[in-house]
Amino acid sequence: MNNQRRKRIIDVIEKMQDLIDEVSMLYDEEQEAFDNLPDGIQVSERGEALEENANELQDALSSLEEAKDLLDAVSCR
Repeated sequence: MNNQRRKRIIDVIEKMQDLIDEVSMLYDEEQEAFDNLPDGIQVSERGEALEENANELQDALSSLEEAKDLLDAVSCR
């Protein structure tokens, strides 16, 4: 890989890290909102929606981290 493409990949990795940080904060906020609900509301439709949102944000976070790791590997070759 030439230096120009490597630099572009590194720029993408930096942008992805910013996205990872933002999604991580969103996940933390959504999980905290769920955790702070009374037990009775956690099992309600509202509570289940919050929990599902948190789970999906966590899945998105994992996918972003995996993609970033793959780009890291490419940039090191």
